[in-house]
Amino acid sequence: MSTQNKPSIVFVHGLWADGSCFSKMIPTLQAEGHEVVSTQNSLDSLEGDVAAVRRALSRVSSPVILVGHSQGGTIITAAGTDDRVTGLVYIAALAPDESETAQSLQAQFPVTDVFAHIEIADGRVWLLPEGIGCFAGDLSEQEQKLVWATQGVPVADLFNQKVEGVAWKSKPSWYIVAKNDRTVNPELERFVAKRMGATTYEVDSSHVPMLSNPSLVIDVIRTAANSVQVSPTA
Repeated sequence: MSTQNKPSIVFVHGLWADGSCFSKMIPTLQAEGHEVVSTQNSLDSLEGDVAAVRRALSRVSSPVILVGHSQGGTIITAAGTDDRVTGLVYIAALAPDESETAQSLQAQFPVTDVFAHIEIADGRVWLLPEGIGCFAGDLSEQEQKLVWATQGVPVADLFNQKVEGVAWKSKPSWYIVAKNDRTVNPELERFVAKRMGATTYEVDSSHVPMLSNPSLVIDVIRTAANSVQVSPTA
């Protein structure tokens, strides 16, 4: 008899981060009885990252709450159409519709500060050291340096790639708006949250509320998880 009586949580990171960006929340959620996986996405292609998330869904028990940060929101929007996913949590995230790419969605809003602090080299988009303040400016200097050192570096055309599937049209969604975000425009965040009909929260935070305000993000994930009924199976 399985004792799993809570939904699993699968975390999905975006650009200039890796799976460790959720490290302040994973132990608490595990202690509360959730299976948790944080994917490590190559950022080589959107299709490949969606496939990585779907592989992760196979490693945990259903149902799953899928949590995406930043470009991770684009990934969960596609991967979340999987039947094993019952809810979506977006953290300062992109959430393109079927006619949009991450790039065309962002082009509808003023460019944020971070894009003045990037360098394209070897076909990849690197966040320069002086740009970390636009990404994670409310963390300590030590934490900012750690985030920068572990950044996931995307292929240069990643924002222009598309994968079919818009999960927020059929799955319940929760959205955390980072009010002081200088990486994804907060007005974009409000727009996509409203469009998807998400239960929306706003927090005084940089682009990384899961690091600067982890207790709030955990509470939102708990709310999403509590909306799912899980019955132990033989």
